[in-house]
Amino acid sequence: KMFLTRMGFGSKMVITGDVTQIDLARPAQSGLLHAMKVLENEEGVSFCHFESKDVVRHKLVQRIVLAYEKFE
Repeated sequence: KMFLTRMGFGSKMVITGDVTQIDLARPAQSGLLHAMKVLENEEGVSFCHFESKDVVRHKLVQRIVLAYEKFE
């Protein structure tokens, strides 16, 4: 909340995160998950969710992402 409320007039923010890489003992305490829930219906706020096909790095990275998706 502290970070999200620091935006000035005429500014834009891009916040990146990966919900599959939350390593907290209690993932429910994740600030990212909390912000997504609180702000999901706010006008002017949007979320982009990427998939393995969006990985444009080395092909091996894409295969690793796919392997984890299949495993989970």
